[in-house]
Amino acid sequence: MVARLRDPYDALLLDLDGTLYRGNDVVPGAVDALSSSAQRRLYVTNNASRSPADVAQHLSDLGFDAAESDVVTSSQAAARLLAEHLEPGDAVLIVGTDALADEVRAVGLTPTRAADDLPKAVVQGHSTATDWSILAEAAYAIRAGALWVAANTDTTLPTERGFAPGNGAMVAALRVATLSEPIVAGKPAAPLLEDALQRCGSRNCLVVGDRLDTDIAGANEVKLDSLLVLTGVSTADDLLGAAPSERPTYLALSLDALNQPADAGPSGWHVELDGSDLVLSGSGDASAALLATARVAWNHAGFRRVAPADSAAEQAVVQWNTRA
Repeated sequence: MVARLRDPYDALLLDLDGTLYRGNDVVPGAVDALSSSAQRRLYVTNNASRSPADVAQHLSDLGFDAAESDVVTSSQAAARLLAEHLEPGDAVLIVGTDALADEVRAVGLTPTRAADDLPKAVVQGHSTATDWSILAEAAYAIRAGALWVAANTDTTLPTERGFAPGNGAMVAALRVATLSEPIVAGKPAAPLLEDALQRCGSRNCLVVGDRLDTDIAGANEVKLDSLLVLTGVSTADDLLGAAPSERPTYLALSLDALNQPADAGPSGWHVELDGSDLVLSGSGDASAALLATARVAWNHAGFRRVAPADSAAEQAVVQWNTRA
């Protein structure tokens, strides 16, 4: 029996937004793709807005098999970082939800919402309620010398309606206002994935996600294999222009690739540089065509466009530009 892509790994470290769901909508095929194995699954999310229990409930409501202990959040990683830098009982100004404040409280620190409480640190996570007055309190504290920890710096958040501003957009506002840089807990920084690896008890894990700049770069940061699925933020064009730190081990148009054989050799596609064009020809799976094209594109950063040489190549290009 041919081994599936997932089979060599002890666990899957799964991103959520854009990989398994978009807001309240399941990514098509995601539930079925994960239902065929007892392999350990950890849900590793940069989104710090909800508690692990709430995330697990949301996953369960959507049809995924998830327990609270399977969820690893950037709010947990951020709280751990704060505890490593501060003394027990120190005040931490919260920019984010009550779930983030609960994680800070759980490590023995004191949440506050006011810069007048002289917090020793500011922790920032995604919240739809964050407004000017909340950012102003954080700016006052950071400019007064408070340590600044960001749960993540994702600039966008996939929703059922499209891409909304993510925590990174609010981090950018504070960065400009304070001329400071935060310590980052979430992907692509190492703390969140290191927490997931500790929870898993193995480093033989596959990171699965939809973003080159967080999921894939994070996997490369901690030296783990990765699978990019084109169901969320990153596109085929993003992949073709990816920097070395953002290049995945595997690529797929959907999560079902986990249950298919891994790329083990020639794909049936041929790509060559013709002037400034990448000419694609051959036949086979569309994701294999994209990966073959990417491997050539990464060596020719100045290419102008991908030029399909036949109808099979044209169909592959259409498929890899169509989100599941």
